[in-house]
Amino acid sequence: MTAKTYTPAAATVRLRRLPPPLIALILAGVLFLVGGLAAPGFANPNQAINIARLAAFLGIISIGQTLVIISGNEGIDLSAGALVTLGAILTFRISGGQNEMIPVALAAVLLTGAAVGLINGLAIAFLKMPPLVMTLGMAGVVTGLIYLVTRGELIGDDPPLLGQLFSEQLIGPVPGVIILWLLIGVVMWVVLERTTYGKHLFAIGVNRTTARLSGVRVTRTLVITYTLAGALAAFAGFVLLAFTKTVFLNLGDPYLFPSIIAVVVGGTLLSGGKGSYWGTMAGALVLQVLTSLLRALGIEPAGQMVIYGVILLLIITFYGRQRSLRQ
Repeated sequence: MTAKTYTPAAATVRLRRLPPPLIALILAGVLFLVGGLAAPGFANPNQAINIARLAAFLGIISIGQTLVIISGNEGIDLSAGALVTLGAILTFRISGGQNEMIPVALAAVLLTGAAVGLINGLAIAFLKMPPLVMTLGMAGVVTGLIYLVTRGELIGDDPPLLGQLFSEQLIGPVPGVIILWLLIGVVMWVVLERTTYGKHLFAIGVNRTTARLSGVRVTRTLVITYTLAGALAAFAGFVLLAFTKTVFLNLGDPYLFPSIIAVVVGGTLLSGGKGSYWGTMAGALVLQVLTSLLRALGIEPAGQMVIYGVILLLIITFYGRQRSLRQ
């Protein structure tokens, strides 16, 4: 018998066979442990909970982005950041700091976000507008409307109950937003893996022509997807207000591109047709651990951006670059 020779290339092949969400989760753990060696006091339970809490906000913002990217056809929702801002402002203004107004504010947030997403979906599905162009234009429209209506004066307040539910400790040392995030993860798994909509979404992401010939209602699935993405992005703003306690006119902008990167780092193909929300959750953890580590090391913001970009490129090259499933 010939002894098997260990090579780095063979190890890489074996690692590539692991599910992308598991790889991202392992990477987050490795970064966390390395942080404990590089920055004394970094790797501790309180820091782990804080990282998970911050990652939860990013993960929730990335829900709709995951659906849109899985749908394929270069689908990326560039209006997500503006909708996060809109959701937070609506909650801030409608609730006026009153707990009893939270349900009304939430209903307004979901309906408004869904309406914006519906417009995106109709234009992309029926007018054949490129998703990047349509959602970028819609981001400008939403931002302009926010300025026009508010005139830069953001009147309102954050309801105390919102912070108690999502930002503060709810069960033991665990904040409510982490529990909410885990529940959302389960719901998203059911939607993507156990429903007709989920199966159709993956089908149109792989090949829309084949999906249509197989009986999938491609147009309806696209419209539903963008409508959900709009509602979920606005809902993320509702949840984010519990953390920020206040609003400003570009609140959601810093979360736009991290929401896309989290999806890709989690193993969802930018070409569509393959991915999972579990992967997005793991990707959000990777990004947040990396961000917290760079801050703990005292690296200046400019240096953080350089290191952040290089490491992310390495991550995506390692297991995120895959051949398109579409023929």
